[in-house]
Amino acid sequence: MKDRLEFILFISLSYLVRLFGLNISIKLSVLLAYLFFYLIPIRKETTIQNLSNAFPEKSSAEVKKIALNSYKSFCITLVEILIMPSFSREKIISLVDCPDKEMIIQKYNEGKGVILLSGHFGNWEYIAASVSAQINIPFSVVVKSQRNPFVTEWMNKARTNWINKVVPLGISIRQIFKELKEKNIVAMVADQRGPADGIRVNFFGRQVSVYPGPAILALKTGAPLIYGITIRQPDYSYHAILKEISAENLPANDEEKVIELSRRHTAFLEEIIRKHPEQWLWMHKRWKY
Repeated sequence: MKDRLEFILFISLSYLVRLFGLNISIKLSVLLAYLFFYLIPIRKETTIQNLSNAFPEKSSAEVKKIALNSYKSFCITLVEILIMPSFSREKIISLVDCPDKEMIIQKYNEGKGVILLSGHFGNWEYIAASVSAQINIPFSVVVKSQRNPFVTEWMNKARTNWINKVVPLGISIRQIFKELKEKNIVAMVADQRGPADGIRVNFFGRQVSVYPGPAILALKTGAPLIYGITIRQPDYSYHAILKEISAENLPANDEEKVIELSRRHTAFLEEIIRKHPEQWLWMHKRWKY
C-alpha cells in the first residue's frame, strides 16, 4: 500500500510538471530546492560534509552555496525526468548538444562493443536517451532498481521510450557481458560508492571505494571505455562531453590494470566536477569508508 501511495504522488507530480510545462516547472523546482535544503533538510549534512572533504580550501559559506546550488540542480533534473515521457524523439534529441558523437559511432563500428560511462552529473538520464537517438544506435542501459517497484517500472518505460533498452543491474553481470560480446553499446553510471572491501582510487585527494565492473568488462572484452557527461547550460539545454579512457600503458598485473583503469575514469569525472561542482549529486556518502 505504501508503494502504491508513493507512486500515486509521483505520478501526480509528473502530471503537474506536464501541465505547467518544462520552463515553468524548472523555475518552480528552485522553490522545491529551498524546501529540501532549509525546511526539510534531506541529506544536507552529508552534502556539506562531502563538499568540505572535496574542497577543504573553501570557506563554510562557499561550501553552503555550492550545496544549495547542488540541491537546485538535482530538483531541475527531477523535473526534467518527470516530464521526459512526454517528449517526442525530436525534442529529446534537441536537448543535448553532443559534438563528439561520431566517436561513439566510430568505436561501435570497430565491432568490439562500447562501454559508455556517466555519472550523476547534470542530467544523466538525458545523455543516454538523447545521444542514442541522435546516432540511431540503441544503448543497453544498466539500471539499478528503485526501492519502489512501480517507480522502477515507470522509469524503465521512460528510458525505453525511443530506442534504448534496459538491463537491470541485479540480473547478473553475465547479461552485460553478453551485450558487449554481441557488439552492443552498454551505458551505465559509475560514480557511486563501491563495496567496503572493493578496490580504491584517489578522488579529491582521498581514497574511495569504486566498482571495478566497467574496468573489468573493458579489459575482458576489449570494448573501449568512453565517459560521457552532460553539462547544463544557462538555457537548461545540455552540452555533452565525451572522452575515451585510455587503456594504453597499463600495469602487467591484472588487478593493477583494473585499479589503474578505474583511477583514470574517476580522475576524468573529478576534473569535470571541479569545474562545475554544483551539478554533481553530493547527497550520498561517497567517503563513508
